[in-house]
Amino acid sequence: MLHLAQVQKQEFSGKFVLRLLAFQEAEYTWVVIAEENVIPPAEVMLLGARAKVLSEGLLVLVELSPAREIKSIQNAASWVLELVQTYLSSGITPTFLEEEAERTEQWRQTLTLQNQELSRRSLEVEARREQIQALEESIKREKEGDSQQEGISS
Repeated sequence: MLHLAQVQKQEFSGKFVLRLLAFQEAEYTWVVIAEENVIPPAEVMLLGARAKVLSEGLLVLVELSPAREIKSIQNAASWVLELVQTYLSSGITPTFLEEEAERTEQWRQTLTLQNQELSRRSLEVEARREQIQALEESIKREKEGDSQQEGISS
């Protein structure tokens, strides 16, 4: 599972740990990790030569196995810049997204009301059609009755 982490240096040992900040839930969905959650120094040390390029405060993308073993690690700078370029440079802010979600919900409610109104009108039209058919049959029977009476009286 992919995680965003920050490299931190332990004060007492001077060794690096990775503080997990968020994890990828789906392709475009990330979940912030609220509680303190770190990968211990022993696991970070297993990175070998790659651990030497780590510096305190560095943001990294870490792929963890289900057993929380580090499968891969990379500097998150290009990933963060891509996010800035894709979302923040075009004015997509959390406020903008909330407003869009509200507008979408209002449209959904409006469409639901319009659909209900169309269904009601459809039922009214169907009821009127049935009334017209009943009247047509009644008039037809009346005419047949009148023709039969004319035939009897002639």
